[in-house]
Amino acid sequence: MGDLNRIGDDNERPVREITFAYRFAIGVHEVTFAEYDQFAMATGRDLPDDAGWGRGDRPVINVSWEDARAYAQWLREVTGQPYRLPSEAEWEYAARAGTGSAWWWGNQLEPGMAVCDGCGTQWDGQQTAPVGQFPANAWGLKDMHGNVEEWVEDCYTDHYTSAPEDGSAMRSGNCHLRVLRGGSWFDIPRVIRSSSRYRQELDARQNTYGFRVAVDLPLTP
Repeated sequence: MGDLNRIGDDNERPVREITFAYRFAIGVHEVTFAEYDQFAMATGRDLPDDAGWGRGDRPVINVSWEDARAYAQWLREVTGQPYRLPSEAEWEYAARAGTGSAWWWGNQLEPGMAVCDGCGTQWDGQQTAPVGQFPANAWGLKDMHGNVEEWVEDCYTDHYTSAPEDGSAMRSGNCHLRVLRGGSWFDIPRVIRSSSRYRQELDARQNTYGFRVAVDLPLTP
């Protein structure tokens, strides 16, 4: 985990090895407006602004970390399944899908593989794309790079020196700041790398912020 290619920022270091002693699954794509709006209406929350881009199968935007976590808790309650936000380590593991390259497809940007400012799509630098428009990585996951930045569970720290090595979320440090992964439609290609990370206040909302969920699985299939 971390800046394996030596092109990242200081907050992607030191590179470290994570060992998962548990099983989990992560969403194939980001939570959509169609999915989030069900939660908002069921719980009496305001519907997030879609910036005029449309709802439905577009990734939900203008949601805070607090909103994302509340959605995961609601999903847990209505399904009886242990849904939650992914940890930062889980997210990067899923994004890499067994690779050590800057993006899951390699170390060179390939046009039409993601939405960012310079990724070669009709949505670049303008708005989100509907989820699932681009090839999946080797583990069947889509939109891990670009489209929307994704909230994860972790408190932000500016290095990995004291971060957990068991895959769990960082729960100490500056917990008013939470981590975002994956970059967005607005960001340059460097920012949507597998190891790139950003932080923001847990109550901040923006048209680049979204999320996907994870779920714990039994130790034996």
